[in-house]
Amino acid sequence: MKILILCNKSPYPPKEGGPIAMNAIIEGLAGAGHQVKVLAVNSEKFAVDINSIPDDYRKMTNIETVFIDLSIKPLDALMNLFSGKSYHVERFISTNFKKKLIEILTRENFDIVQLETLYMSPYVETIRKYSAARILLRSHNIEHLIWERVAAITTNPLKKLYLKHLAKTLKKYELGVLDKFDGIVTITNKDGEYFRQIGCKTPVLAVPFGINLEKFKENPGIETEFPSLFSIGAMNWIPNEEGVKWFLDKVWPKLNQTFPELNYYIAGRAMPDWLRQADMPNVVVVGEVEDAFDFMYSKAVEIVPLFSGSGIRIKIIEGMAAGRAVVSTTIGAEGIHVSHGENILLADNPNDFFDAVCKCVQNRELTRKLGENARELVFAEHSNKELMLRLVDFYKMLNKSH
Repeated sequence: MKILILCNKSPYPPKEGGPIAMNAIIEGLAGAGHQVKVLAVNSEKFAVDINSIPDDYRKMTNIETVFIDLSIKPLDALMNLFSGKSYHVERFISTNFKKKLIEILTRENFDIVQLETLYMSPYVETIRKYSAARILLRSHNIEHLIWERVAAITTNPLKKLYLKHLAKTLKKYELGVLDKFDGIVTITNKDGEYFRQIGCKTPVLAVPFGINLEKFKENPGIETEFPSLFSIGAMNWIPNEEGVKWFLDKVWPKLNQTFPELNYYIAGRAMPDWLRQADMPNVVVVGEVEDAFDFMYSKAVEIVPLFSGSGIRIKIIEGMAAGRAVVSTTIGAEGIHVSHGENILLADNPNDFFDAVCKCVQNRELTRKLGENARELVFAEHSNKELMLRLVDFYKMLNKSH
């Protein structure tokens, strides 16, 4: 099949959740013999020099990018309060992106046009006008739910009010656009069920994040620092930043007092100033790492203290595939078929989180067993090769019903 994939950011380099999820689909489809073309947004928030993308990847995807200024503009944000439109979505509407999309659609015929994330949905009407392809939304998250949760845990009254406005307008847009697609692919069963329950008539299939199992070695030859803790994720995503701040404020002081030799490593791009400048005992702010897997292999226990967000946490899946023990909040582990005490430890308040980390720090055998069971779970349920077969069957079903 011939598939055009529109991305809200470049899938390459795959160094944070969104690009990793998009890249898994792209490489999976190409590896299964399908012809894939990528058109991606380039922005100051996730800037990519297309010339830095390896030749073989460019050949496989024929990737093109269009720059869109996604920076927050105070006046636009203020005026949005009176428009009733979603400021999140409006920022992705671009004349240049539309022109490039029309150019591609008039030049080539596609069987499927897949929109990665809700933020590409303003281009549905353009696709309908210039292509007979089936149009799919690949929903990485229930987007408005993220912002409802962020608003719920925000204490600043004015910020809380504005976040509630953003969540309300985003929800109105998100729920209103679902029936414009021919198919929806969610990243979790829970998200798929949510769409069905609110009355979405569009066919929905849940296809979780898949990994190339061949990339994960059981014994990579990297020495693991035990005990040690780590978190990894882009810190310009609000739930990640808030989660790390909660852990540092509510859990780490007691852990550091109890285990003065224990180190906590924080990796990821776009580290905020408050974190880079913080002087906390045994907290190592690593920043962006060259190889996320090598970093994870070198540490013992992954910490995922998320209280907002939706969809699936890709860094948990990758950490599990690398055989790492994971301590997470319930929200952080949403969408993954985990079992508390068997392949993960779940905790939702400071005392329980402290106790869960203590169990791992004090019991190397438990940490090993949690990681081993986590790896088995991922290998059983997140094989990209198997998941691509399900996705392509869905494509074919939609084309037959055309």
